[in-house]
Amino acid sequence: MEVTEDNLATLANYLQQTLNPDPNIRRPAEKFLEGVEVNQNYAILLLHLIDKESADPTIRVAAAVTFKNYIKRNWPVEEDGVDRIHASDRATIKTLIVSLMLKSPESVQRQLSDAVSIIGKSDFPEKWPGLISEMVEKFGTGDFHVINGVLRTAHSLFKRYRYEFKSQKLWEEIKHVLENIAKPLTDLFVATIELTNTHANNPQALKVIYGSLVLICKVFYSLNCQDLPEFFEDNMPIWMPNLLNLLQVKVPSLETDDDDEKPGVMEQLRTEVCECAALYALKYEEEFAPHAPAFVTAVWHVLLTTGAKPKYDALVSNALNFLSKVAEKNNYKSLFEDPATLSSICEKVVIPNMEFRESDMELFEDNPEEYVRRDIEGSDVDTRRRAACDLVRTLALHYEDKMMSIFGQYVEVMLNKYAESGGSAWVGKDTALFLVTSLASRGATQAAGVTKASPLVDLASFAANHVLPELQRPNVAELPVLKADAIKYIMTFRSLLPKELLITALPLLIQHITGRGVVCTYGACAVEKLIAGGMVPRAALEPHAPALLGALFASLGAQDNPTEHNEYVMKAVLRTLAILRESALPYLGEALPKLAGMLAVVAKNPCKPHFNHYLFESLSLAVQLVVKANPSAITAFEDALFPIFQEILQNDVQEFMPYVFQMLSLLLELRGSGGGTGDAGAEAYAALLPCLVAPPLWERAANVRPLVRLLCAFVATRADRVLADGKLNAMLGVFQKLIASKTNDHEGFYLIQTILYKFGESVMQPYTKQIITLLFQRLSSSKTTKYVRGLIAFLGFFSAHFGADTLIDLVDSVQSNMFAMYVERVLVPDVQKVTGALERKAAAVGCVKLLCHSAHFREGGLARLWTPVLQALIALFELPPDESTLPEDHFIEVDDAPGYQPQYAQLACAKSNTNDPLASIDDPKRYLAESLATMSRSYPGLLPPRVAALSEPHRNALHGYLAAYSVQLC
Repeated sequence: MEVTEDNLATLANYLQQTLNPDPNIRRPAEKFLEGVEVNQNYAILLLHLIDKESADPTIRVAAAVTFKNYIKRNWPVEEDGVDRIHASDRATIKTLIVSLMLKSPESVQRQLSDAVSIIGKSDFPEKWPGLISEMVEKFGTGDFHVINGVLRTAHSLFKRYRYEFKSQKLWEEIKHVLENIAKPLTDLFVATIELTNTHANNPQALKVIYGSLVLICKVFYSLNCQDLPEFFEDNMPIWMPNLLNLLQVKVPSLETDDDDEKPGVMEQLRTEVCECAALYALKYEEEFAPHAPAFVTAVWHVLLTTGAKPKYDALVSNALNFLSKVAEKNNYKSLFEDPATLSSICEKVVIPNMEFRESDMELFEDNPEEYVRRDIEGSDVDTRRRAACDLVRTLALHYEDKMMSIFGQYVEVMLNKYAESGGSAWVGKDTALFLVTSLASRGATQAAGVTKASPLVDLASFAANHVLPELQRPNVAELPVLKADAIKYIMTFRSLLPKELLITALPLLIQHITGRGVVCTYGACAVEKLIAGGMVPRAALEPHAPALLGALFASLGAQDNPTEHNEYVMKAVLRTLAILRESALPYLGEALPKLAGMLAVVAKNPCKPHFNHYLFESLSLAVQLVVKANPSAITAFEDALFPIFQEILQNDVQEFMPYVFQMLSLLLELRGSGGGTGDAGAEAYAALLPCLVAPPLWERAANVRPLVRLLCAFVATRADRVLADGKLNAMLGVFQKLIASKTNDHEGFYLIQTILYKFGESVMQPYTKQIITLLFQRLSSSKTTKYVRGLIAFLGFFSAHFGADTLIDLVDSVQSNMFAMYVERVLVPDVQKVTGALERKAAAVGCVKLLCHSAHFREGGLARLWTPVLQALIALFELPPDESTLPEDHFIEVDDAPGYQPQYAQLACAKSNTNDPLASIDDPKRYLAESLATMSRSYPGLLPPRVAALSEPHRNALHGYLAAYSVQLC
């Protein structure tokens, strides 16, 4: 594709069509662009179109978005993947993109800035060393459109320093960045602050200038996250007083009141300054100490003067977070330990920011999903309530007695006021419950809730007096916020509350599942957590099963409306079925059609991944429970589910295909083990087989494991059909593709082991040499730890089933003396790396077969390796797995996978029963001792000198096995 006017016009025309609302016009245009993006110069054409000032602005933005998505999909190359961008295009893109980004309109600039960040993540600094210097030199232009473009890109590029793990590579990159940007950024910071004075009477200019200061603070924060750079430490006298001043400065023209939701530029700036100050207070305590008192005073002033509007939430949250970080440190104890100070903090800062506001009520009523996400999932990290709660916890940790005394008084006042008002002062009780939870909590886990609480709070007494009464009100819709608070209290302290109280609360919680919105969700979530944590055992749950399952199925939401589907209710259904098991059978008849109907609906538009996962889990569990009780019921499940599965596969619903393959495996295994006898079902499975070995399905990473499982299920239950339909060769082709991949080689071993185990030597003999050839070719081309583990376990399995000498002769038929090289270079040094009980057992049994059942090892050319193999086997028994890695190991970053890839999620309720192909051998140590005894009787005098050649620790361990099983060698 040459860069010509004709090609630019054609490209612009197709981009115009991609914006058309009519799918008949839009989709062909999208397909065309996908088809031509592999051509050389495609990306360069896009950049020229973006640069063309005469082009329609919407086309330029569309080209920028298309370019960004093209870079996102294709720039990172997977380890086993193909590079879809020509090398000269890569070089040209890096030459053009920075200057083009900086001169483009802001709508285009943001897209190109993202593209620079994506390229930078892969190429910077090794393959793009000049990026930072090219950007920094633009600081000198004085054009804030350009400067802000550079800062936005720098922020996007450096923000990963906030969360990346320390490593030498990261240190070197940050050092390179600091050498190039630390001084220019500091100079720009000072110059920009001076410009705020120069343009003090120009609101439009001030907005841009303060916007730059917001971005400068973001970059400053990222550069300081890993460690305190020497340059910034030396220049703290410049940065800290100026940051403090930015926190205090008033700019009347920018202090807007026209929007209650969206923070203005000054709110954003103060928010960033608080975040930088909190970082220094937490990580660089000693260096920050001289500046801390002034910042505490300024932040305190910000908290007292900032209103309750949602647009100030991030600022207040960061300000409270700063106080928490300072309060954690012993150096600053004097600032907080005065009771008057603590009282002031409680009254003026904590309680006002914990109060339930009108905006919270709107969220509670209109968007319960978002409310739940913030309140119990912990995505409320930026909310005032969470920040106030963190401050209370920090203070309670250091000044427990004073805090309990002072805050306890406020709690009592609020609870009394609520009791006197007859319920109208419910906001005060809501705050009191939140405050008690914050004060009492000392340590928590996801699985068990709060596991450690303050001894000064009587949780059970508080629950009995103030929590259960809210749930005992007969009307579940009355004071819903307090109902939700009460349920949350039980959920939070479930590990510490008495069992009797929880059993008393259970029917009340079930009753609230019939409520609306947040109350329903919290009720379902609480029951699920009580069951999962074992606080409500099966015996206590069974009497309530009809009411619980009835409430849950009624609350799942309208079957045909995915927006109403509630993932917490679905999870509670799954958890309830899992604990009740056979006791749930009477209720499944009514539930299954509803679940299948829901699956048919969500398959058309999968939008709630957690709900969908629990739905598939529940269906899988229901299938298992029902078919176990009534094997002939499998046909009814197939009749209900196959049409839905067929639609998912035909419509290529990527998110659901791994689930469908797992459920098909489950159904096939249940049917194969005696469930159902009808031919129609068997034919339906057989019709699937040709599709399953087709290459396109295997190109998606999420499909690989479930497809391997399904092929193994076919081999296990339909071996004759696989042979009759001539699909064995296709399966071996799949094995060849898997074994060549570093990511999927373990799946290749699983597949070929199942094929060999089920078909046996008579069928597989013509293929075994080619299989061994492929395995050793991969070993020589890419010897990773994972592959070596798999190979040792697989060859152990092979020699156990087909004979040690058969294996040796087969390997040596590929290349003379290759088995000896394998033993010396792989088996003996690396058998210790094998992990997993079945894999270690296979490796051990394989070694015993070589030692005791092989003529080559007994008296042939491999006899010299007998003692080293036995020594390696004893080490396998006695020592923990060797976790060291091999030089060719490379870890593939999941985030680097180009484009959208649905992730594989295993269905716990559809797992296959792990079959042990060596089940006849219970204890490998015993098997070794008894095999040596048999060999010793057959070949007297052969073993003692070989055993004597072992090192002393290994010899002692072997004598221990022989003595344990009453074996003597002669």
